[in-house]
Amino acid sequence: MRTSDFYYDLPEELIAQHPMDDRVASRLLALDGNTGEISHRHFRELDQFLRSGDVLVLNNTRVIPARLLGTVKDTGRAIELLLLKRIDDKRWETLARPGKKVRPGKRLVFIENILEAVVEEVKDDGNRIIAFDFEGVWEEVLDQAGIMPLPPYIHEQLEDKERYQTVYAVTPGSSAAPTAGLHFTKDLLSNLLEKGIEIAEVTLHVGLGTFRPVKAENLEDHLMHSEWFDFPEDASEKVQRARREGRRVVAVGTTSCRTLESVAGRDKEMRPCSGYTDIFIFPGYEFKCVDALITNFHLPESTLIMMVSAFAGYDNVFRAYREAVDDKYRFFSFGDAMFLTKKQEKG
Repeated sequence: MRTSDFYYDLPEELIAQHPMDDRVASRLLALDGNTGEISHRHFRELDQFLRSGDVLVLNNTRVIPARLLGTVKDTGRAIELLLLKRIDDKRWETLARPGKKVRPGKRLVFIENILEAVVEEVKDDGNRIIAFDFEGVWEEVLDQAGIMPLPPYIHEQLEDKERYQTVYAVTPGSSAAPTAGLHFTKDLLSNLLEKGIEIAEVTLHVGLGTFRPVKAENLEDHLMHSEWFDFPEDASEKVQRARREGRRVVAVGTTSCRTLESVAGRDKEMRPCSGYTDIFIFPGYEFKCVDALITNFHLPESTLIMMVSAFAGYDNVFRAYREAVDDKYRFFSFGDAMFLTKKQEKG
């Protein structure tokens, strides 16, 4: 398939600029991957699509204030960094703008005498390796100097930074939120537990690649970004037991899905592990672990819409997207959600 096969028209006014006041008030489009049946509900009714014994897999990553505004020390020119991947205690791979001003050897100032940095290297893809200079605890310094990195299609300021975090976010490291999880409240999660649904937590730190367009026309030519994940023992035990007993594994978000499918692709037993994944899922991929997927609506020609098309069927997904546009659903990070069941292969 070609990248252009994943384009759809979306009126700009359907791109949600702010979250709903009540997280569970978002709409929920349910799509059966086998029958193609579509139903329209609200997220608070999620339990109608889950079964007792399902294992709901959450990504507990926490978004860091990864956008840094500063100056080049010797010229005073303004620069911007977006933290992408932590290399060690003081070094990060970053996206820099404007790149021409952020050359190797340049010293950068964000808060004088509190947070400064030196540009160490320019990688082949244009990303910069930056060595930061600071005293004290990195997380506290970053919280003082950094800004929450909202996606480029959101043009309104976010009054409450916690609305770009899931209610279960605990592990700092993401440059973007795992947005399917933004619809959950603690009350909803408690209600699901009471109804016999298990909850497992994994971690995948979401990187900038989430928003990068696919530039290659042939999908096989696309170079997928890598993201760090952790699949801990507790999640491993719950997922393994569910698979042995024929119970469903339900991924909350494409990030949880990427984690589960990455582990399943490396180890059929799905033992605890961590590392980097650059798995690229598009139609033709055979899912090895995930049975149902909760996700938001995704950008045209993105790797995420390619993943959901592989999961629930290309024709089904694009018919559902057309219906969502016609019915004026809210799209992208602060938008509405979908509940998808996997399209089973025939034969």
